[in-house]
Amino acid sequence: MTDATQQTLLHIAERRHWESARDSGVSYTMSTLGRTLDEEGFVHCSSDMGQVDGVLGRFYGAVPRSDLVLLVIDVARLDAPVRHEPVGDEVFPHVYGPIPVSAVIDVRSLPESR
Repeated sequence: MTDATQQTLLHIAERRHWESARDSGVSYTMSTLGRTLDEEGFVHCSSDMGQVDGVLGRFYGAVPRSDLVLLVIDVARLDAPVRHEPVGDEVFPHVYGPIPVSAVIDVRSLPESR
């Protein structure tokens, strides 16, 4: 692998938190379900849809998919460092700072769990 630099990250967001940040123009500061960047120290992200599916299954099973969105984040637009850190048997990207609204290049709905 010649280039290990990842261009985009994925983040599962509660729709109301994302829309509040987007509408106010203030950076997004939720880390994960019910926890803020200040509480966790970083924003949890995923590298690909396989990781997103696993996180959805483990942590978001009780949350209606309509209450969630998937943020696609352009790494080049982040001001904060991204560290790829082991979590269990996988390595997940963590953003050590807020996500500027301008770094979110797409917002997708999440498929219903099967």
